[in-house]
Amino acid sequence: MNPKNVIVIGAGVGGLAAAALLAKEGYAVEVIERNLEVGGRARVWETDGFVFDMGPSWYLMPEIFENFFNVFGKTVSDYYELIRLDPNYRIFFGAEDIVEITADLEPNLNTFESFEEGGAQKLQEYLGKSKETYEYMMQGIMYKDLDSLWSMFSPSLMKAGRKLHILSNIDGYVQKFFKSDRARKILEYPIVFLGGNPKNTPALYSIISHIDYNLGVWYPKGGIGKIPEGLMKLAQEQGVEFRFGVEATHIDVKNREAYQVQTSQGSIGADLVVVNADYPHSEIDLLDERYQTYPAKYWEKKIIAPSAFVVYLGVDRKLDQLTHHNVFLEYDWVQHFDQIFNQPAWPEKPAYYVCCPSRYDSLVAPKGKENIFITVPISPGIEDTPKIREAYFQKILSHMEKMIGEPFQDSISVKRIFSLKDFSEDYNAYKGTAVGLTHTFRQSAFFRPRHRSKKVNNLYYTGQYTHPGIGVPMALVSSKIVTDQIMHQMK
Repeated sequence: MNPKNVIVIGAGVGGLAAAALLAKEGYAVEVIERNLEVGGRARVWETDGFVFDMGPSWYLMPEIFENFFNVFGKTVSDYYELIRLDPNYRIFFGAEDIVEITADLEPNLNTFESFEEGGAQKLQEYLGKSKETYEYMMQGIMYKDLDSLWSMFSPSLMKAGRKLHILSNIDGYVQKFFKSDRARKILEYPIVFLGGNPKNTPALYSIISHIDYNLGVWYPKGGIGKIPEGLMKLAQEQGVEFRFGVEATHIDVKNREAYQVQTSQGSIGADLVVVNADYPHSEIDLLDERYQTYPAKYWEKKIIAPSAFVVYLGVDRKLDQLTHHNVFLEYDWVQHFDQIFNQPAWPEKPAYYVCCPSRYDSLVAPKGKENIFITVPISPGIEDTPKIREAYFQKILSHMEKMIGEPFQDSISVKRIFSLKDFSEDYNAYKGTAVGLTHTFRQSAFFRPRHRSKKVNNLYYTGQYTHPGIGVPMALVSSKIVTDQIMHQMK
């Protein structure tokens, strides 16, 4: 008997991982991708000798990547070279107020002690709690298929739940330890770039501090694009076939079974469909209404994670004030949150992030030049025009030049802006969101959309909308959950 035919829609990290895992289990897997590049939001743009990561730029939780490749008897080093960054990142509170978080904990303790009396001891205590939460998360929830409320009542999950501070928000939790505004910003800022607001994101996401400070910030030489490149190679080694420039237009269903996928280049028969495309688009646009587990009215009630104003710059000289990861937090970020989540508008005084991988990686920019990636979280669904983009670009660049004390606009040779409309057009992203559903209590764990359709027996979903959520390592975990679920239900 021939292996069952599986169609994976989308060659993002989740789709690549699911394809490789299912092929290893004996399925005949074909991946279709509307874009011409692998990676989805983690794809790469190359021009004039510059290699730009278009989406994710942080490599965290290295053990999850190793766990994934170990399933195939492989290691990360078989597919890309990993280096640990030091400093982890640089934070600009002002032009004369710059703080580094280093790979070595001791300087970080001194930094927090300078923020407030007893800051070093408070940081050690906070990181200890963060580590404990992380370990409970990994043991209790991370790889579990939380397909219903009842799934939360297993002994292991009940034990973990008591340790996860699910009912507290991270802003209130951090304030129990620190009074310093700078300390709190440093510990909470990652939530913003993962699509959340510290005032309604569960305190369990304090695990990010353990990930940053104890597990380290890493980087694949050549860029984050090496991850999807490596996953595609791994999938091909398992026999997966790929078709690029092929867009799914409809999933045909009969008797609650998906039997073929209509595409821009004809129909493809399938015994099983795994979707890594944007979840709302897949439900609303690819399925007839009677087969939608989550129709349009479901998504309209959800808190959608921010979109992003992203700028890719090739600069014809070096910028010595930047390190690999840089965060600019001069302004009152409560106002920024308000303009994202409560009163949608282009942030007047934003927090933003600048990645400069060419500081330590000669593979991503020509010699003597810098590769710059700027990201500003913005509201999903707001107006996005060329005029607005250019004005906002000038606003951000002027502020950045002031912060680093070095004008460089006259040295820019490559410039590309990617924002709301591009997320919608390139990824079918709902309201132009950059990452999906934000992580509020009511949108975490078993409250997130299911991996398996409730209306179509052989239709599954993987990626950032599902449990465990947003981020490249989370997409790998999501695909492992999906594969385990399929193998269990196909016995």
